Amino acid sequence: MGKGDKKSRRGKINSGTFGVRRPRIKKRVRPEAKISVDKKAKTKA
Repeated sequence: MGKGDKKSRRGKINSGTFGVRRPRIKKRVRPEAKISVDKKAKTKA
């Protein structure tokens, strides 16, 4: 267990990889960014 161990967290940090022990932190998409409140849906009248 240490920097040379590929399965440990410290080993993943040292080698710069991700896995089960050190998952990637995903950025959340904010719902306000998806739907703009200012623009209204145009309807044919």
